[in-house]
Amino acid sequence: MNFSIVIHDTAEAFARREDPAQRLALFAPLGAYLKALSDAGVFVGGAGLEAPATATVLSQSGNAWKVQDGPFADTKEQLAGLIIIDVPDRASALEWVRRFPMLPGRKLELRANLAPPQE
Repeated sequence: MNFSIVIHDTAEAFARREDPAQRLALFAPLGAYLKALSDAGVFVGGAGLEAPATATVLSQSGNAWKVQDGPFADTKEQLAGLIIIDVPDRASALEWVRRFPMLPGRKLELRANLAPPQE
């Protein structure tokens, strides 16, 4: 069963990611976590995301597309990345989420991925 671990970080966390002096210290625990997922055979994929200011949001009204630079929502936390895992059940997924390296203000969201439609 595939689950996504959706990572939400604060603006302060994004700023620390951009500071070369702090970047390695921030990403080292994440690298160890990803290695543990891979070693356990549950890692499917994922990606970290650039800062919200680099986003482009597209929406459609009728046949017209609206293109907006920057994040869509003005919230304390912004989408920082996601990791997809393949585990037997939600309880196993929650065990992996609890091992995720946390930062102050970071929030994690666990969601089951939709299964492809059956033909």
